[in-house]
Parts: sequence; structure tokens; C-alpha cells
Amino acid sequence: MSESSFDFNAFIKDSKDVLMSPKSYFSTMKTTGGLGEPVIKALIYGAVAGIISFLWSILHLGGSMFGGAFGIMILIYTIIGAVIGLFVGAVVTLVISSICKGSTDFESCARVTAAVMVIMPISALLGFISGFSPLAGSIVGLAVNVFALYLFYNGLVEALKANPATTKIVMYVLIALFVISMIVGIGARRRVYRMDSDLKELMQDMQKK
Repeated sequence: MSESSFDFNAFIKDSKDVLMSPKSYFSTMKTTGGLGEPVIKALIYGAVAGIISFLWSILHLGGSMFGGAFGIMILIYTIIGAVIGLFVGAVVTLVISSICKGSTDFESCARVTAAVMVIMPISALLGFISGFSPLAGSIVGLAVNVFALYLFYNGLVEALKANPATTKIVMYVLIALFVISMIVGIGARRRVYRMDSDLKELMQDMQKK
């Protein structure tokens, strides 16, 4: 793909390769050619993820309880967030790559970040699970994040030539942070659920009186 034209068929192939053969993909990934390609990738992944989240919000599955009216904002925010996330993620990737003795070229880091963003539609697609079980949704969310780190690890080591041993340590630290975040989130949701149940019981008692 070049800066002047975007090959959608190549985009689909790249997306499949990142998911199915990340080591092979990142080892041969182009790290130059301009920022146009990664920006377009981020826009597409964000749009697909936003559409899926929008549909879930209409069905009240893992989305907004307000349905389509608020759900359309999810679509817009996801697309905007994807582009912002690309550049923020590129900076984070650059910092981690630097720590791991890898490339500090911003464009290369942006291209790795854009490739890993293929996880966005998958995360959105599995978002409906939270509508049935918040606990299951949290566990699935953790699994998706760990898989994203696996892709990220391959991007750092294969494309940015980061030190494998140091990169593994950083990945383990990030996984630990994800686990802690999940546990804290589950605890917070349980407290909210208890408060909601107590409030409902109080309202029922007041109505009986």
C-alpha cells in the first residue's frame, strides 16, 4: 500500500495475517511509507468497532441502556477515539520500544500500533457478553487484552527489533496490571449492584407503607 492509494484487499489480508500469523506478519511489515496508511487503518477499525457497539446498544447488550439515541454517539466517539488512540499508542509504543532497546522511529511505531488495533472490532464484537454476565464480560475482556499484548509483543520484537527478554518482562507487567484492573472493576460492579438492590428494596418497603 502506498500513500497515494489504499488497497482494501491488502488491508483485509494484513488484518488476517496479524491475527493468524503475527510473528510472520510483523517480521515482513513495511515500517515506512507515510502515516496515511496507519491513519486509514485506525479509521476503518474504529468505524467497524463503532458500528458493532452501536448495534449492541440498540439491543441493550453490553452497550448503552439508552439505545440508539445515545448509541450513535458511541459510533462517533469510537471513530474519533481510534485516531487519537493511534497517535497516543504510537507514543507509548515508542517509549516501550526505547526501554526494550528497539526502534524509536515514530512512523514505525505508528504502523505497529495501527496493526494491533485490529483487536478493536473483535473486542466490540464480544462486548455483548457483558449484557448477559458482567463477570464473563470482564474475563473475556481480559483475554482479549492479553491477546492484544501478544500481538504487540510480536510487533515490538519483529518489526521494531526490541530485545525479546526485556519485552517479555514489560508484557508480564502489563498483564498483571490488566488483571488487577479487572479485579477492581468486578469489585466496583458488585458494590454498585448491591447498592442498586438495596435501593430497590427500600423503595418497595416505602411503597408498602
